[in-house]
Amino acid sequence: MVNAWATAQDVIDATGVSVTDQQLAQAQSDIEIFSNRIYADRDRMRSRDLYWLGRAVARQAAWLAGQFGLETRLDATQIQQDQVSTTLQGDGLVLAPMAARALRRVSWMRSRTVHIRSALEGAGVVGNPLLEAADDQQAWTPYAGGA
Repeated sequence: MVNAWATAQDVIDATGVSVTDQQLAQAQSDIEIFSNRIYADRDRMRSRDLYWLGRAVARQAAWLAGQFGLETRLDATQIQQDQVSTTLQGDGLVLAPMAARALRRVSWMRSRTVHIRSALEGAGVVGNPLLEAADDQQAWTPYAGGA
């Protein structure tokens, strides 16, 4: 039995492809590298993230089954041979496209929005203006100098 976020049956259910335990273990290893999380930390992860990690492992395992020489490929973004050329996306030679999509749905892999307060939002004084915690609530004025 392979310690992975997906089982061989999950791969069959999701993709219709049968994989070996070795391919499943390799897919798990690949997804751990791309997700920056390891299987041993699963108890600290949300169930939604585990769901998407399982989907990523299943898709990666199915994709691996059809790849030849994956571990010996060059790191390239453009390949040209016999006057035919192709340009690949970032990790296109080592990560299955559907696995990449599943990884983008994991909470720590999504983009985040940072709200920057406008000058009007920071104009009012709240609480003690001398506290360091109130710094972001003060209107900024340049230091005029002096003693």
